[in-house]
Amino acid sequence: MFEIREKPEMVERAMLVSIYFDPSEAGEKQAMLDELEDLVSNLGIGIAGKHLIKSRDMHAKFLCGTGKAQEVKQLALDCRADCVVFDNMLSPSQQREWERLIDECVIDREEVILDIFARRARTREATLQVELARMQYSLPRMARMWNHLDRQGGGSGGGKGGGGAARGEGEKQIEVDRRLARARIEAIQRELVLVTRQRATQRKERERQAVATAAIVGYTNAGKSSLLSLVSGSEVMARDMLFATLDTTTRKIELPHGQPLLLTDTVGFIRNLPHRLVEAFKSTLEEAVLADFLIQVVDASDPEAVRHYETTLEVLGELGAGDKPMIVVLNKVDLVPEERRGALETLLAPHFSGRVVTMSVKEGNGAGDLLNACVEMLESRVRRARFLIPYTRSDLVAAMHSEGKVFSTEYVEEGTLLEAVLPVAFYNKLGSFLTDRQPSCS
Repeated sequence: MFEIREKPEMVERAMLVSIYFDPSEAGEKQAMLDELEDLVSNLGIGIAGKHLIKSRDMHAKFLCGTGKAQEVKQLALDCRADCVVFDNMLSPSQQREWERLIDECVIDREEVILDIFARRARTREATLQVELARMQYSLPRMARMWNHLDRQGGGSGGGKGGGGAARGEGEKQIEVDRRLARARIEAIQRELVLVTRQRATQRKERERQAVATAAIVGYTNAGKSSLLSLVSGSEVMARDMLFATLDTTTRKIELPHGQPLLLTDTVGFIRNLPHRLVEAFKSTLEEAVLADFLIQVVDASDPEAVRHYETTLEVLGELGAGDKPMIVVLNKVDLVPEERRGALETLLAPHFSGRVVTMSVKEGNGAGDLLNACVEMLESRVRRARFLIPYTRSDLVAAMHSEGKVFSTEYVEEGTLLEAVLPVAFYNKLGSFLTDRQPSCS
């Protein structure tokens, strides 16, 4: 009902355009244009052409000058594109001007990402967050939808009302739609508050159990979901595509020293991620803010690996999680040429802060190193010791099993002898039950 404009049922051939102004940015803009190609292809749209356009100055009407705009129009005609996709963020007025000039559907990077998110959202929370972002994006772009009605009610030269008669049915309809859109935005925001409260309740329950948490973050398609599947031993939806998963998935794993850890997979980041999506997904990304530490997955085979790492840090900074302890996982080393693998960590590690682990999730290599790094991250949170619990305090034995990891249990005359790893807070409560007594050999 509130679509941005009358887009064709199916766009078949899209021409991609990136306008830049500083010659030193050409390399980065080309990399982002290649990334846009992946994004558009993920929507099932064919690529008719891909062009970097250098403009001397920035202009309000088309972003570039009219001469360059005509050049883009001719390129679109030559490749018979039925849609032009700009890697740049276009204002509503610029979008309308380009459509008038080219007479085809024109969209920008933000709309492409919103469309992908709309297709991939599965849970109620993700669906609401995407709908909210799309509605906020659509609201200032509704005028284009009703242009075919804006002359109903008489011309400016005659009839009652003179020039005022040009404001007719179309203007009334757009005002109705804008009011309905604003009401829907408010309704979504209210529903999201309820969903966020439910998540907060679940989070409090986890905190009450004193289980450590870690959030897996990183650039989209770096292998986050595959990593979670590998270390948890459970199937998590993972595909070789950008933004394959939007919903957070949490799995409980056991670390080598016995401590449980809750691992949460989060939505992938991307350069120029629309700010409204960062806002919309804040409740989902709170997992990163509240985690004890972060695991950032970086595609080591990508030439832009360092830039992707920096982009992730920028978004984490916006969320207030920029100073979290972090393990950096250099993934997909199986795709790195053999002659470069030995020097990979040496070349990339200086660009990263925190512990660096090199692994191939696909081949299963390096998982043990990652789990040991997680143990190091949490060593101040747990204690391993032996306890002698009187039989009258069987409640403490049950609590030790639920709060930590019990390695051995032996029933002796004085009570239950246990060796366990426990959270520090719970360990401190059991100080009077600590013992040096060794379990029997039998």
